[in-house]
Amino acid sequence: MLHVTDKITIQDWEITENFVRASGPGGQNVNKVSSAVELRFEAETSPSLPPPVKNRLRRLAGRRWTKEGALVLQCDETRSQARNREIARDRLKDLIAEAVKPPKRRIATRPTLGSKKRRLKAKKVRGEVKALRGRVDPD
Repeated sequence: MLHVTDKITIQDWEITENFVRASGPGGQNVNKVSSAVELRFEAETSPSLPPPVKNRLRRLAGRRWTKEGALVLQCDETRSQARNREIARDRLKDLIAEAVKPPKRRIATRPTLGSKKRRLKAKKVRGEVKALRGRVDPD
């Protein structure tokens, strides 16, 4: 069981882990031992997550979200299978914890008069610099 927050707990049956051979550190051992972990969490069908959290998780996951609604995380950072498994589970936990937080409402603001004047002055100076770059008259 994976505890994310007080209200959200992911059951073990919702997570599947597949161990594959990893690239990277390990020397000759890398060709013999499946130390990389591919963690798959069926987020779309998960009863643990409320719909708004699922939507935010889909947006946060990006390319790691599959068409079937699963979240796939890979980890091959260390030589240890157990450590890679731990890292992948921590990443899943962090991602879900980030999705639990509702986004802040943006408060619309207007630019100040001073900032408008500074912007127009900078545009004017830049235009003058560019105007001076023209061809030089041979006269």
